[in-house]
Amino acid sequence: MLPNDDIISHEKRIEELENKVRFYEELVNQLPHHFTYKNPHIGLQIKKTRTTHSIQNIKKENKEADFQLTCDSLFLFEQLETYFIHIFDAFSHHVTFVDAKGNITLCNQAAADDFGVVRNDIIGKPIQQLLQLPEEKIKALETLRTGTEIYNEEVLDKNYGILNNRIIRDYNGEIFRVISVFHYLNTERDAEKFSLAGRIAAGIAHEVRNPLTTVRGYLQFLQETVSPSNKELFENLLIPELDRANSIITKFLAISKTREFTREPFPINTFLREYIQQLLASEVFLHNISIDYNFSTELDDVLVHIDRHELVQVFLNLFQNAVDAQGEKKLSIQITSYRLDNFVRITFTDNGIGIPTAIQEYIFDPFFSTKDSGTGLGLSVTKKIIQNHNGTLKMTSNQDGTTFTISIPILPKTTLERLNDYK
Repeated sequence: MLPNDDIISHEKRIEELENKVRFYEELVNQLPHHFTYKNPHIGLQIKKTRTTHSIQNIKKENKEADFQLTCDSLFLFEQLETYFIHIFDAFSHHVTFVDAKGNITLCNQAAADDFGVVRNDIIGKPIQQLLQLPEEKIKALETLRTGTEIYNEEVLDKNYGILNNRIIRDYNGEIFRVISVFHYLNTERDAEKFSLAGRIAAGIAHEVRNPLTTVRGYLQFLQETVSPSNKELFENLLIPELDRANSIITKFLAISKTREFTREPFPINTFLREYIQQLLASEVFLHNISIDYNFSTELDDVLVHIDRHELVQVFLNLFQNAVDAQGEKKLSIQITSYRLDNFVRITFTDNGIGIPTAIQEYIFDPFFSTKDSGTGLGLSVTKKIIQNHNGTLKMTSNQDGTTFTISIPILPKTTLERLNDYK
């Protein structure tokens, strides 16, 4: 028969385990969708009746049973984390579990995809590696330090959204896990920025374009009446400058319109070799730069669903951005492709002067530019094109250069079959 102290200890552990199960039920209920999840393995491993039966046996049996209860309890919690990940993967919210040391024990697929990491690689690593934020700005670590849960807090840093943090404690009352559920709203915020910028641009552009058209017409008329020396002024300066202004207005209007995309299945490496590599070949001599290409052979037969003309514009914009950021040394660019889970990754790296940290969070905003003659539309349009391909565009930069990372989903065979059937 077990001593009273051991029985009390077991009862505390049992209570702790039951609290954890109830906590998971609460957590699932907070998720934004209804669902039914059935798995015979869970039934075998975490049915409460089975645990209760084991507890009753321990109260009646010996030390060997005592050891069995402890192992079963720990195993049960690990199984909860293992099996609940399949549920959390069904949601667009970010769900992460952090242990008492600040290391990630669970990360759902939405969080991994939005931060551009391989989930298995980030498990066990400090949460700073996932969020790429200073330690003092990470709310999960704040909850670990203070023991204070967070309810529906608006996060206003580069990862915008609504955050909830909850705490699981062990039987000693110490923090065992911090569970974060983050409603990631960057995409919605960017869409609102584009929508607002588009409405403003459309209004301004229409008001300016009409008088420009009138002025250009009169200049063409007057051109026929002036002396030959003044004709050159009209042809080489006045009319070209009006055309340049009209071109800028056209770019403004581009962000206010929903453009027609003609997407088709296409091998990504073929696109990079036959379109991008060929297109940039002439620029190598024109701008005296070097471009190195490294395309993974693993992607030679991989298809993506793309609008080739739109994606060409992406690389032209990134190339122009690199040229504008060229320092005193010769500009060098490296373009690589590789596979990451179900995504194609393309990196575009230059050795320019880099982008100052203070403005990095604004570079994709419409109309934001560090150049006196810039419109601030190149990178914002580039990001919009990638988002229209269901992809992401990320940037890292320092004094040694800048890297843009494009992620585009690989076209699944089932989707390709449906597209072929549709044709």
